[in-house]
Amino acid sequence: MASLKDLRNRISSVKATQKITKAMQMVAAAKLRRAQLSAEAARPYAERMESVLANVAGGVTGGGPVLLSGNGRDDVHLLVVCTAERGLCGAFNSSIVRLARERAFALMSAGKTVKILCVGKKGYDQLRRQFEKQIVELIELRSVKQMAFTDADPIGKKLIAMFEAGEFDVATLFFSRFRSVILQIPTELQIIPAQINAAGVAQAADTGASAPYEYEPGEAEILATLLPRNISVQVFRALLENAASEQGARMSSMDNATRNAGEMIKKQTIIYNRSRQAMITKELIEIISGAEAL
Repeated sequence: MASLKDLRNRISSVKATQKITKAMQMVAAAKLRRAQLSAEAARPYAERMESVLANVAGGVTGGGPVLLSGNGRDDVHLLVVCTAERGLCGAFNSSIVRLARERAFALMSAGKTVKILCVGKKGYDQLRRQFEKQIVELIELRSVKQMAFTDADPIGKKLIAMFEAGEFDVATLFFSRFRSVILQIPTELQIIPAQINAAGVAQAADTGASAPYEYEPGEAEILATLLPRNISVQVFRALLENAASEQGARMSSMDNATRNAGEMIKKQTIIYNRSRQAMITKELIEIISGAEAL
């Protein structure tokens, strides 16, 4: 049985940990609001970009740009796994990595070549245990305080350069879409070649919801400009969604940790009081027994 000093030290240690988790919860709550607003503000732009691409692609004759139609091959897949730079955020990082890992195993079992580009150190730390040879690069954003488009644009340009160099045929983005503080949804999105929702455009045209447009210059020239931009936009959206999801997951996990620490303090305090009471009772019995012996 632990001594009273050991119990006091244990209670003090848990109380110190509780203060840390409470402070981290409050910091995450303060950061969450700004990250959530940024993620929600980026969604309409990304969705409208997809709609514009779908409208323009509908008027293209032939295959269109290679970023839209692909290079005709499906042999080499690049998985762009976006995770956080820090931990202590529950299952946020592991859920994204789990989705990417399942996709990688499915592709490898189908005879495809898999390459992985990690954006965020936590995803790299988990994936290198099984896919160290498949990881081509790690992009760290630890120094970034507030995510901006200038942070996502170099990643998008790098993906385009790798695609033009023939290093992969299909690129898929993995991130966590923010729904609420307690719910973040791991998401898989193919960005090269671009997935155009042509069915929605056709339906809008049939119902008269969309007006006909004439594009100047031609559709091919517009797509040649919009498609690279769309890749950077989708990467930026994924980073913003990840930032909000990370803070929401950290806020939830630190709240749970704070409550667990409180319960542990209560249990240890009860054990301490019982042990102290037992020692006092024992000392009283010894004193009374000694007095009676005299």
